[in-house]
Amino acid sequence: MKKVVETTKAPAAIGPYSQAVINERLLFSAGQVGIDPATGNLVEGGIEAQTVQVMENLGAVLDSGLSNYDKILKTTIFLIDIKDFAVVNEIYARYFHDKPPARSTVQVSALPKGALVEIECIAATV
Repeated sequence: MKKVVETTKAPAAIGPYSQAVINERLLFSAGQVGIDPATGNLVEGGIEAQTVQVMENLGAVLDSGLSNYDKILKTTIFLIDIKDFAVVNEIYARYFHDKPPARSTVQVSALPKGALVEIECIAATV
């Protein structure tokens, strides 16, 4: 059975999708970009600010789905410019402790709303 996860602490979906869904004990998130949920706009400050906002948005979705960063099993990072990898990697690492999740990182030609980075995940729930 599929349960939809919704929170106002992360940006609302900008299309026909859910912020995340839970099936049994797995949470599948939609990709999060650096949108401030209070304004609906991308945060200013380039790749650094957007990556922090992405991780905060992802954390809000995880929290709403009874999960957290430590329960993430797999992430996928989408970058407009692979040259931003080191910066994104440094910020991303702040959110994980002993055992980081599996991860894929790819360069893409465009992201919604002109975002520079998008991250999605699969996580265990309680």
